[in-house]
Amino acid sequence: MVVMIGGLLVIVGLFVIRFSSAPSDLMILPEGITLPDGVKALNFSVGPGWYGVVTDGDTILIFDRATGSLRQSVTIEPGK
Repeated sequence: MVVMIGGLLVIVGLFVIRFSSAPSDLMILPEGITLPDGVKALNFSVGPGWYGVVTDGDTILIFDRATGSLRQSVTIEPGK
């Protein structure tokens, strides 16, 4: 029983240490995203140095994290 209580305290301590640390760059979201006219966002993803938006037109828009400018556009084609 003492070992179980000790293990529980260690787990709670790890959670407190992990979640109280400073947020990483991946957790900081952009203030806003300007999409091309007529485009609706379906999904949002963040990576180191970039963030991506999946649109309703089967396109993935990759934006630069520092400048917010469009870095790449990828068209999704249906599988065969």
